[in-house]
Amino acid sequence: MSFSVRWIRLTLVALAVVFALSAYGIRAVLDGPIEQYSGAALSGAIVYAIVLFIRPSITPWIAGVIAVAYCWFIEFSQLTAIPATISAHSWFAGQLVGARFDLVDVAWYPIGIVLYMAVHWYLRTRSTRTADAR
Repeated sequence: MSFSVRWIRLTLVALAVVFALSAYGIRAVLDGPIEQYSGAALSGAIVYAIVLFIRPSITPWIAGVIAVAYCWFIEFSQLTAIPATISAHSWFAGQLVGARFDLVDVAWYPIGIVLYMAVHWYLRTRSTRTADAR
């Protein structure tokens, strides 16, 4: 694994931690729609960071589709009793799979993901131009 791939992965882990801390910070300070919307958007961004961590060379479009599909899979699985049962036994598991379905979250996951996709696309384009200039 090259130094640049390690650096990218370390950066992605740091960003995922920042997103998670931001979501919990917003939740601690605010209540209501902003808390809910930002939590879903930041959760989507965390999933996008995880996708990039697993496959750093993936294109923004494919990473975005995978992240949205995963978020929606988890959200729609909450229409069953399985996530609620899992969440009742473990706080951490509850953070990963949730407990109840919310249609608003379905709309907000892509917003966080699209913002991250734009940054990813910009950085890839910039690094390609830098490499071409050499």
